[in-house]
Amino acid sequence: MSEGTAPEVDRVRAAVLDADRLVRALATGRRKGQPHPVLDGREVRRVELRVVDLRAGRHLQVTSYDATQARATNHPVGEAATAAVDALLAQPFGNWHVDTATESLQLRVTKKGAPLLHVAARDAEVEVSRGHDRAKDRLLREDDPVLRALGISDAQGRVKPSRQAKYRQVEEFVRLLDASLTEAMAQGHVRTPTADDPLRVVDLGCGNAYLTFAAHRFLTAPPEEGGRGLAVRMTGVDVKQQSADHNGEVAAGMGIDADFVVGSIADAELDRAPDVVLALHACDTATDDALARGIAWDAALVLAAPCCHHDIAAQLRAAPAPEPYAVLTRHGILRERFADTLTDALRATLLRREGYRVDVVEFVESAHTPRNTLLRAVRTGGRSDDAASEYDALVAAWGVRPRLGELLGATR
Repeated sequence: MSEGTAPEVDRVRAAVLDADRLVRALATGRRKGQPHPVLDGREVRRVELRVVDLRAGRHLQVTSYDATQARATNHPVGEAATAAVDALLAQPFGNWHVDTATESLQLRVTKKGAPLLHVAARDAEVEVSRGHDRAKDRLLREDDPVLRALGISDAQGRVKPSRQAKYRQVEEFVRLLDASLTEAMAQGHVRTPTADDPLRVVDLGCGNAYLTFAAHRFLTAPPEEGGRGLAVRMTGVDVKQQSADHNGEVAAGMGIDADFVVGSIADAELDRAPDVVLALHACDTATDDALARGIAWDAALVLAAPCCHHDIAAQLRAAPAPEPYAVLTRHGILRERFADTLTDALRATLLRREGYRVDVVEFVESAHTPRNTLLRAVRTGGRSDDAASEYDALVAAWGVRPRLGELLGATR
């Protein structure tokens, strides 16, 4: 980071290198106009740092995440840890979030390269955990109470063999939520919640609310337990009364501040517009309904993992493909896969048109589930005329009428 001598950067550097007080540090995103950060020859999307006590002594543990995997390295506290931190600060990360025992620091680097720092003192000093026994660096441990309450882990705090896939899904979702929220808050797109005005999160089509409860637990757990320590008001929406009753009982039993609304995604009514909208595996055009609601609410952050894309697939069967692309829809399996890609490309383009910065990322590795795409959208406020032109050209070429386009009045 060229601003290495800036006092804001020096303050963050000192906090990360304070082995006695560091709880966790997180570097995410990249500065506008800069390449992706590179570590050990690979592009990385985020880096997490914490202090661990090993047999060889106290070390700074650096866990870096690329598109498919995590890699951890340990650096002895002292010259080695300092060199590792300086190397990370030299990378073009756009945001740093550092939690210490006494304060929380958020550093954002503007597109002009200016470092902006926000520091918030804690009401009370937190205890720092330096154990090295966190299995695979999980954000939610196997023995976490929420996993027991949801039936993912047994009474002994071990994930049930039949629930391993669900646990992986929960863990990867929480990791994506953490990175997305950290970056959005650091850039000022998501407000900092308070006890009187908590972060409002709605899960549209929540079902049995596995991810709803996991998100609430992670966001509200104190930093010393690996969470964010935020004030959160969680709402789940589902068409089934049975789901609402079940989820309400689980929430009450765990003392969670959440409520569950019975209704469709398109018609659900909330007392206040949410800051964060989740729509995870809502089937077919229900994902479009959820995206439209998020846009109408001006939600600051939207995370949507689509499930099946029957609507566009059916339209592709009924209309001739533009030349020379007929081969893409001639065979059923290729047509279904292309429909997935086309649908989510159109959704991402419409979100950009409506003033969101959009990433399409892998949710869970495809070896575990074929439903592994996630749309991550952060409201920036600037509508894109280029995205509108791209959308118009794409739907004209393929002769389709996307549900989200109709909901937004974009399809003529």
